[in-house]
Amino acid sequence: MYEWIKALHVIAVISWMAGMLYLPRLFVYHCQAEAGSKQSETFKIMERRLLKVIINPAMIVTWVAGLYLAWRGHWFASGWFHAKFALVIVLSGVHGFFSRCVKDFAADRNSRDHKFYRIINELPTILMILIVILVVVKPF
Repeated sequence: MYEWIKALHVIAVISWMAGMLYLPRLFVYHCQAEAGSKQSETFKIMERRLLKVIINPAMIVTWVAGLYLAWRGHWFASGWFHAKFALVIVLSGVHGFFSRCVKDFAADRNSRDHKFYRIINELPTILMILIVILVVVKPF
């Protein structure tokens, strides 16, 4: 069963990361659309569906499967796991921030420009790279 849960975990992580990399790109383009325009309303639908249908469920499955794997693999005492766990918490915080941004855009309350979202788009990538290195290399 462990290997099946691991496969599910990897699939969920890939789905979560795909959404976390795409959503801020939508924000970049949404910033450039006039509030109330057809284009802006389309972005609102795309952002909400991406968050509700892909990103949120993928994060939940990632967490549940990941905690099961950590428990069954006895990883809770490992230093690399503590670092990975901290980074996943940070990634979950970024997820929460993106969720807030979706709500702000939906209410036409976004106060940030496209440059901010271009920069913040790199954060999930950096976190993902560090997490993968910790899981594969287990440096400590």
